[in-house]
Amino acid sequence: MDGKAMYKLSYGLFVLTAKGDGAHADDNGCIINTAIQVTTDPNQISIAVNKANYTHDLIMKDRKFNVSILSEKAEFDTFRRFGFQSGRDVDKFAGFEGCYEKSANGLLYVTKGTNAFISGEVETTLDIGTHTLFIAKVTDMDVLDPDTPSATYTFYQEHIKPKQQAPTAGKKTKTVWRCRICGYIYDGEELPPDFVCPICKHGASDFEKVEVEA
Repeated sequence: MDGKAMYKLSYGLFVLTAKGDGAHADDNGCIINTAIQVTTDPNQISIAVNKANYTHDLIMKDRKFNVSILSEKAEFDTFRRFGFQSGRDVDKFAGFEGCYEKSANGLLYVTKGTNAFISGEVETTLDIGTHTLFIAKVTDMDVLDPDTPSATYTFYQEHIKPKQQAPTAGKKTKTVWRCRICGYIYDGEELPPDFVCPICKHGASDFEKVEVEA
């Protein structure tokens, strides 16, 4: 059985946003790759969110979210901002002025490098192990850029994510493990089988062994 067959599935990429509370009252967001329409009447969508993400906890409490659909104009900085740091530690919208708006549900959605947004109100949750599947009714939506296609995971890998430079000939190298999803580097000859990426929360099966300059 070849596990790489899973990579042939077509994935979109989205910024999922929710409202903070308490000591973390700022709006928050994270990158997800699972958001689909499940019914048209009533209009419902589903999203899958890793339980380790702070945004997951906010949605569990507030039961509302926005999905901003990333387009082929998205820049790597957007992925770094929303995917490579935790909302428990930073305000992800700080310094991002002019790149977002507020929808009717009071939550922010991203306008830079996106082509549409959808607001959802959670009706059903399903525990699926590492993730929670949220099924929500659509309460608002709009097209922001009708002419630019949505960014797929493949497009991100080929055109947005910075390319890893090959080691210079003659330079001393070392073996590391690189996350195929976000690029995080685990420094070591062997990757623990139960290792989980601290950035994107993907498991060991999504890491590849590479040589880099020491």
